[in-house]
Amino acid sequence: MLIGYMRPHQDDLNCEKQKYKLSQLNCEKFIIEDHSSCKKRIQLTNMISNISANDKIIVIKLFIIADSSRHLVDLLQQIKIKGAYLISLKENIDTSIHLTYDFCDILNYLVEFQSDVISEKTKKGLTDAKNKGITTGRPRKDDKNIRRAIDMYQSKKFTLSQIKVETGISKSTLYRYLENESVFDGY
Repeated sequence: MLIGYMRPHQDDLNCEKQKYKLSQLNCEKFIIEDHSSCKKRIQLTNMISNISANDKIIVIKLFIIADSSRHLVDLLQQIKIKGAYLISLKENIDTSIHLTYDFCDILNYLVEFQSDVISEKTKKGLTDAKNKGITTGRPRKDDKNIRRAIDMYQSKKFTLSQIKVETGISKSTLYRYLENESVFDGY
């Protein structure tokens, strides 16, 4: 049986893109996770428990089915024990084909997979923060303190540690602003 497994992610919150691609492969069954969280993946757990020999689980990308490299390895072991297979379309992986994969290709897929997992978690965190009205990123330093630090530095009467104590501007921040001092020409 061909089983299409989907879960929401930031670029496909309703799994519509995934379902469209998987329906073109004539999947006999679709399993859709209710949420994108890595915790309590009930549909995934049920699917793995109920797969039979020669079933093929099809996903669009590896990060749809697994949340980490370790999780992927564990799932692949469970699928193999059941005599079933995993197909990931983007990475062109089909565990039912017994070929020797090029090690570099496998390594690149795993690196890209891990990057996808991190990217997805970052996007979700930023989206959640934005929805809560939280401003992300490092807070800007007060322009008056920066101007004061630059003036102190250019006067050559103060050490970098004295400038930091007086203004709260670190050496690296001061140097970054000195490189872009044209920003402060209007003062």
